[in-house]
Amino acid sequence: MSKTPLLDRVRVPADLKNLSAEQLKQLADELRSETVNAVAKTGGHLGAGLGVVELTVALHYVFDTPADRLIWDVGHQAYPHKILTGRRDRIRTLRQGGGLSGFTKRAESEYDPFGAAHSSTSISAALGMAVARDLAGGNNNVIAVIGDGAMSAGMAYEAMNNAGARNERLIVILNDNDMSIAPPVGAMSAYLARLASGRTYLKLRDVGKQLTNHLPKGLDRAITRAVEHARGYVTGGTLFEELGFYYVGPIDGHNLDHLLPVLRNVRDAEIGPILIHVVTQKGKGYAPAEASADKYHGVVKFDVATGAQAKSKGGAPQYTKVFGESLIKEAKKDDKIVAITAAMPSGTGVDMFQKEFPKRTFDVGIAEQHAVTFAAGLATEGFKPFCAIYSTFLQRAYDQVVHDVAIQNLPVRFAIDRAGLVGADGPTHAGSFDVAYLGCLPNFVIMAAADEAELVHMVATQVALDDRPSALRYPRGEGLGVAMPDEGKPLEIGKGRVLREGHKVALFSFGARLGECLKAADELAALGLSTTVADARFAKPLDVDLLLKLAREHEVLITVEEGSIGGFGSFVLQTLAESGALEGGLRVRAMVLPDTFIDQDSPAAMYAQAGLDAKGIVAKVFEALGKDISAETVKLA
Repeated sequence: MSKTPLLDRVRVPADLKNLSAEQLKQLADELRSETVNAVAKTGGHLGAGLGVVELTVALHYVFDTPADRLIWDVGHQAYPHKILTGRRDRIRTLRQGGGLSGFTKRAESEYDPFGAAHSSTSISAALGMAVARDLAGGNNNVIAVIGDGAMSAGMAYEAMNNAGARNERLIVILNDNDMSIAPPVGAMSAYLARLASGRTYLKLRDVGKQLTNHLPKGLDRAITRAVEHARGYVTGGTLFEELGFYYVGPIDGHNLDHLLPVLRNVRDAEIGPILIHVVTQKGKGYAPAEASADKYHGVVKFDVATGAQAKSKGGAPQYTKVFGESLIKEAKKDDKIVAITAAMPSGTGVDMFQKEFPKRTFDVGIAEQHAVTFAAGLATEGFKPFCAIYSTFLQRAYDQVVHDVAIQNLPVRFAIDRAGLVGADGPTHAGSFDVAYLGCLPNFVIMAAADEAELVHMVATQVALDDRPSALRYPRGEGLGVAMPDEGKPLEIGKGRVLREGHKVALFSFGARLGECLKAADELAALGLSTTVADARFAKPLDVDLLLKLAREHEVLITVEEGSIGGFGSFVLQTLAESGALEGGLRVRAMVLPDTFIDQDSPAAMYAQAGLDAKGIVAKVFEALGKDISAETVKLA
């Protein structure tokens, strides 16, 4: 007998309509169990999805998706949604090569009207859809579900301000699961929410508005504000009312008896934007997640019975950990060092720094723009701010990097984690563009760690850089297992290093592809091609002396980087062209990430697809030489 008899009957959301409201409670239990069992096999973001199981069921039951647009902010919580929207048979391929994305994705399903992975975009997108609906004469609903953490970003309030002013029919659901901005919810708050969202109250509200419209404007506004403030004191939500939203809540997001009537009421309401405040619990219904400090926000594969997560085999240290430990060592010697994170303390290693220096650590929330300018302010007063942000998230603060840091030449230190391809999180989290978008800015020093030991030295280098901004990029995952220094030593700015001497081919690496360059050099040597391997260390300022030496002494020069076109390779080609080095017959190729977004897979598979592994580097050398690598391999055999 099936353990999920009701879920087995649901292929698409329309099938939910065949169930009674009472059956939905059992369905929610089955959906929660299916989510836990799926993520146990794949890893992923578990806690957020468990917290919205009942909400997901209720939304698809009350609304007519996909005609009614349902947008999940960030997408961490969308696994139950995927199960209910025709993807249950593939749910155990989550975040795997060729499988389902870990986030919502337009190309994956008509039930995903907007792709997400970065936070705080849902209300803006939903408003765009609502305006498009009204311009086209449609009448469907548009619903955005946004978490309280995502509401810390300014973009969410920009969207709400615009939506409130426009007065489009729009539904925003605030999923409050962390910040506890609401009082405990119960029968009375559920009753008030149901009453406030009901037709009778809304009609009385409209009649009242029509009556006050005939009064002098000043008096009309005063009465309206008094009524809304009075309601706000009873139900909460005055802030949202001020932004032009009709506020409903707070209600228990795990109680279908509370959710269903409120959702029906707002679905049928003929008014402008509405915000429903639901209170949920991350990890709800799975004891190990409920007991975890982060509510199992992100997990690797785990045992369902115990919740024990699979342990790594304990290889080389993680780059993130090396950064955190290095920063702590430097901060013990320099009390001007401070660390800033945008809601990612554990993801960036800042949590370790925070334990040692709580007063010198600042988590600003999901607010990368603020983080950068906040760091700039600290720098003006002589402090040494390390702004630790993933490459993909630093994109959100580019104007602040340009205007508030680079133009003023402030020594903000950017520690850019997750440089290059990142594996299971896919293209939305890949650090592909930072060298290109920072390298075009005057004043910047840009470094990339080739291994974990280099990372230690580069942290020390950033500490010593007091006269300009700097960026240090390093990848996700483990280092190469090299010997580690006891302490970091500042590097000479703009100077690279040569690791292996040859005379035919030069591989000029920037970043963590150096290990693959060394492997490629071994293969090339076996094929009779003497190869130099050099580590640039700096993309800006570039080691021009080293570059021109490589150009003079080799027939082929290949640059290798884990970034997009427009980065390190472009700087090299520009320098070679200006110097005239290309006129002597030098064969140059720049190896970069392909001009496409690469879907999730293991990092190794992604780099192989990109041609940035040892095999791809060897093939590029033979291409530059105009030789057939297969023929050379046969000769060698």
